[in-house]
Amino acid sequence: MDHSMPDMPDMPGMSMDMSSMDHSTMGHDMSAGSTPLPAAAQSRTPLAPITDADRQAAFPAVAGGHESHASALNSYLLLDRLEWQNLKAGNALAWDVSGWVGGDIDRLWLRSEGERVDGRTDKAEVQALWGHAISPWWDVMLGARQDFKPGSAQTWAAFGIQGTPLYGVETEATAYLGEAGQTALRLKAEYDLLLINRLIVQPMAEANFYGRNDAEREVGAGLSNTELGLRLRYQIRPEIAPYVGLTWNRAYGNTPAEDDDGRARLVIGVRAWF
Repeated sequence: MDHSMPDMPDMPGMSMDMSSMDHSTMGHDMSAGSTPLPAAAQSRTPLAPITDADRQAAFPAVAGGHESHASALNSYLLLDRLEWQNLKAGNALAWDVSGWVGGDIDRLWLRSEGERVDGRTDKAEVQALWGHAISPWWDVMLGARQDFKPGSAQTWAAFGIQGTPLYGVETEATAYLGEAGQTALRLKAEYDLLLINRLIVQPMAEANFYGRNDAEREVGAGLSNTELGLRLRYQIRPEIAPYVGLTWNRAYGNTPAEDDDGRARLVIGVRAWF
């Protein structure tokens, strides 16, 4: 195929000779008479400088707002377990309550746990502890523990640590020094696992160690007793959640065993916080 351009016919008044055109002036001729654009660095409506009044209006002070290491007192109460348990010896009511009042760094903690069987208190204790935050995940605890049952009342000095080091696992490790040189150690951990919206399963474990036998208070030296639990709760709202579950309690060494030692207990209860 012949792709050459055909000869163009001569048009009257039109010359195809462009050699005589001055291309150097074409740009100037085309822009002649046009309106120049405003300089990019120059704003048509310059902004006024920001004043302190502008900053205060944009970020007003919030009454009662939370500040870093705020000195305002806050409080929290957790009814972690309030439950009915079926025992061979009879029906039992068990509780585990904790709460605090204070600021971001220093707090007064209160703990209580115990068990009543057929209207009789078998176990009961209260702790008052000063907690000091040493990191975003750990608090050092120092205070006292008072046992009311079993046996005669006993007072302990308490020192420990608590926190959430691994993926939200709530951990407590507390050492105790009691009367007549008795020593004890309690390890405790629990975790909330969200199954679906509002449905949560909570595994927990607790172990108690004692330095020597104490027959009056039903504890043996070494590993004295353990408790494992698995509770499934439904949050009616974030502050309140009924639950059902199972626990396994076991005694070791010279610690007297209960009638249902090592057997599963059915538990039904409620968890709430304020």
